[in-house]
Amino acid sequence: MPKEIFNREYEFLSRDLLLSFEEITRVARAAVNDLGVEKLRITGGEPLLRRGVESLIESLAGIGKAEVALTTNASLLEKKADDLAKAGLDRVTVSLDSLDDATFQAMNDVDFPVQKVLAGIDAAHASGLGPVKVNAVIKRGVNESSPVDMVRYFRGSGVVVRFIEYMDVGTSNGWRLDQVVPAAQIIESIMAEFPAEPVNPLYLGEVAKRYRLLDGSAEFGIISSVTQPFCGDCTRARVSADGVLYTCLFASSGHDLRKLLREGASDQDLGRTITDIWAGRTDRYSELRSESTPSTDRVEMSYIGG
Repeated sequence: MPKEIFNREYEFLSRDLLLSFEEITRVARAAVNDLGVEKLRITGGEPLLRRGVESLIESLAGIGKAEVALTTNASLLEKKADDLAKAGLDRVTVSLDSLDDATFQAMNDVDFPVQKVLAGIDAAHASGLGPVKVNAVIKRGVNESSPVDMVRYFRGSGVVVRFIEYMDVGTSNGWRLDQVVPAAQIIESIMAEFPAEPVNPLYLGEVAKRYRLLDGSAEFGIISSVTQPFCGDCTRARVSADGVLYTCLFASSGHDLRKLLREGASDQDLGRTITDIWAGRTDRYSELRSESTPSTDRVEMSYIGG
């Protein structure tokens, strides 16, 4: 969330416009019961800043057999890991683009050090929130050395690092195609030091292509939505904090579930609506993307998470 945009003058949503935890739980229950969703992920922005997030996790953990995960920048993870685990959280994914403080803070516009993130990862492991996954966005000319550095650092720790091609999510990050480090180049740089082999996907629609070091000391993944799009296998829907359902990370508009919830829709009505929206989706932005992709308005990553 660039400070020059999301500054003191930025008008954030008022509390009454946000879904309550009960409303979020209703949407999640419909997704699990009517669409067969197997994973519920709490993301952001930074979800650990949401007051009482542990009670939301507790509610979501009671929905069928769905796994409950959370993506965080880990600034509060060391403090909250035990409570998150007790609430029923299954695992966490931590965003960490570099092990170098200056690079990490510049890319993420934060004022806390890498060591705080690493301490949070350790706390998550100690609390049983594992295996922890780490997501690193790789941007040309900024952190191209991160893949090798991070594989070296996390070898033998049980942490799975996933490297993500720099994407044009939203319009505030000034994305250019020439800033993308292709997945093939990332893999080549890692294998030059750590021989590895591809691993079969665990399920249809798994976004990361997985690799295992030949010595068995680590696994890493590559998410390549720019150079190797996977729109056809996408199984992810996203609901914003104010109740808008998006069927694509790069969407410019979504579907208002808050209105439906607050006008007295039954669980059956809610489930039917979500099912119809998902069945009718035609999103394939990543397959159509090009260097000349028009700069249309798209929902920001901080609004709907990754």
